[in-house]
Amino acid sequence: MVELDYLVIGHVTRDLVDGGFTIGGTVSYAGRTARALGCRVGAITSASPDLDLNGVLDGVIVTRYPAATTTTFKNIYSADGRQQVLHGVAETLVPAMVPPHWRATIVHLGPVAQECDPALVNVFGDVFVGLTPQGWMRHWDRAGHVNPCQWEMAEELLARADAVVLSEEDVAGDEPLMARYAAQTRLLVVTHAAAGCTVYMAGQSRHFPAPAVHEVDPTGVGDIFAAAFFVRLQRCGDPWTAARFANCVAACSVTRAGLSGTPSAEEVAHCERALEALGG
Repeated sequence: MVELDYLVIGHVTRDLVDGGFTIGGTVSYAGRTARALGCRVGAITSASPDLDLNGVLDGVIVTRYPAATTTTFKNIYSADGRQQVLHGVAETLVPAMVPPHWRATIVHLGPVAQECDPALVNVFGDVFVGLTPQGWMRHWDRAGHVNPCQWEMAEELLARADAVVLSEEDVAGDEPLMARYAAQTRLLVVTHAAAGCTVYMAGQSRHFPAPAVHEVDPTGVGDIFAAAFFVRLQRCGDPWTAARFANCVAACSVTRAGLSGTPSAEEVAHCERALEALGG
């Protein structure tokens, strides 16, 4: 039996940058963050055999399914937000791909391109399930241009989830939609980039501002926030404390580019001390 503290499921990605690429995807950013938080981490993903993950998921137990291509994104940032172009998608991840001898305390379903079969939510019994549904809320045209779409099976997945983290960009700022999602799940967090996050629970909502930092690269910050939030919430049971902690960890992340933005042990300790100073 393999006992995991944190299992993340989704595609690693090739993120095209300046004529080359970096490795990305929720699996990469959230997996590395959970490791920094002291978790024993597992990942289930799919990518082409030529994608070298050495140094990316060190210390993470990876089950990797081969694919003809790796999920590949071009991220274009402007004053109007992020535009994405999708150049390929790896294999769909289905329940049969979950090793039967794996057990996890936290399961994080983190699709980036519709790759996680919604049936995965029912594989793990009554363990803590966290969702970052952005990849279920995207579609793309023949040229690969990515746009928001309706989240199919949202009601069923929201009902099962213990916590859901999405960005206001994911829902195009649609406040009635956020309110509907909040009413359908135990705990919803909507992130607002540099403005922090809003936590919705049991008919209440509270906004938590993020620390002010110099932003270098926001790629992956939502996944880093989500992993920090899920781990802290599962450990302490207090969503307000978890939101403050995740804001702090995420703020540190945007000060560096790409995967180098995932937290260090020193940054985790800094955020822990900041919480203690607030009595959290």
